[in-house]
Amino acid sequence: MAHRINIHWFRQDLRLADNPALYEASGHHTILPVFILDDVNPGKHRMGAASRWWLFHSLSALDRSLDGALNLYHDDPIHVLTDIADRYQVDAVYWNRCYEPWQTVRDSKIKEVLKARGIRVKSFNGSLLREPWENVKQDGSPYRIFTQFYRRCYPKSVGLREPLPEPDNLHTHIDQGGRVRAESLGLIPLVHWDRKLEPHWRIGEEPARERLRHFIRKGLPGYRKGRDFPAGHHVSRLSPHLHFGEISPNQVWHSLGSQPEDEDREHFRSELAWREFSYHLLFHFSVLPDRNLQPKFDSFPWRDDTRHLEAWCRGQTGVPLVDAGMRELWNTGYMHNRVRMVVGSFLVKNLMLHWRHGAAWFNDCLIDADLANNSAGWQWIAGSGADAAPYFRIFNPVTQGHKFDPTGEYTRRHVPELARLPDKYLFSPWQAPADVLEEANVVLGETYPEPVVDPATSRQHAMEAFASLNKADSARPTREGPTEAIAGT
Repeated sequence: MAHRINIHWFRQDLRLADNPALYEASGHHTILPVFILDDVNPGKHRMGAASRWWLFHSLSALDRSLDGALNLYHDDPIHVLTDIADRYQVDAVYWNRCYEPWQTVRDSKIKEVLKARGIRVKSFNGSLLREPWENVKQDGSPYRIFTQFYRRCYPKSVGLREPLPEPDNLHTHIDQGGRVRAESLGLIPLVHWDRKLEPHWRIGEEPARERLRHFIRKGLPGYRKGRDFPAGHHVSRLSPHLHFGEISPNQVWHSLGSQPEDEDREHFRSELAWREFSYHLLFHFSVLPDRNLQPKFDSFPWRDDTRHLEAWCRGQTGVPLVDAGMRELWNTGYMHNRVRMVVGSFLVKNLMLHWRHGAAWFNDCLIDADLANNSAGWQWIAGSGADAAPYFRIFNPVTQGHKFDPTGEYTRRHVPELARLPDKYLFSPWQAPADVLEEANVVLGETYPEPVVDPATSRQHAMEAFASLNKADSARPTREGPTEAIAGT
């Protein structure tokens, strides 16, 4: 078939605007827009169920934006792309880079195969503000301290390109060969638990833009302090849109430029930089999802208690703020960031279960599950990562509840069986007198669980376990890990 085309391979850039690869490809020949669901290569870091649900709807939205011209495939990308090249005269393949270790290895191999066929390959940065290999110290080593990373790599005057418009000369082609229907990708669960997620989200490029506009108008004023209160509205909820590339961090960063230069704008920009820092760590330390960046934690006496892990996953620990967060996750595919820190601390410190258990559950349940952010976040809370919270920083779920959910709105919303408890006992019902529990219609162990561990006692056990680590290692600063990622993919 003698039809000369360029391929644009959509990956985590499911949008038309500010899409560097698509913008460049649109100026040359007809475009064959493809998305390839790769379930072959990721291994143990396969996309979780909630993310797969979001992906299905994001692909549907992108297909509508392309007037039905998005070509879907479910195979190893190297097979798909070479098959298309066998059937068409392919001049070039364009894509925006991905940064997970398995992706960089895979993409390098694909580049070699396509170039051997005489097909040009053009890759771009469409997912980060700056490339991970650009953000290094003068001696070429990666940053391990966020403050240094942020101040030196993302100053207020950081020069970022202006967001690109949607291509105005996009001529697309529909492949009549091996493409498949979205329903055959296996993204939607057979048991329709996903229906509970639907009321909470609007998915796609235009909803992402609307979400950003709404946040800047309503959520950004007061963000610096308000972001810590889970019942409030000072959160962007942009994370799933950013992960799937329905909006770019570049678009978000530049949208803040018209806002007052105050602590709210600066703090939100620092949160975007935390996302960059997570990718920086994953790129330079590819063991981040699997191994402690601080080797002293390799000898930490983690427990193996499936009963406690199950209670944590299901929001049945008997500790209300922890249970509220875990139920929010289960019912909406999302959890407020302050509460993520509380539930994470409870898992790895009060229950003394390995952070990888938490990372795996979050990966399956979060719609914004992101290998870089998820891994860096869990290593941060466990104290085992780069620039991590000290292990002895243990979030007390009772005091955190009183401080950041003072009216109990968030906790009562997600743990309604405690709704009638007075604020004084809402976050520690085991301390409530019998008559208060009876008045609130709470029977501990029946209508609501007894706490699986006592927060105070379990904190002491965690501190004793930490003290048992090798003194020399615990006093030594974090050491550099292997750099295995491939730059420029």
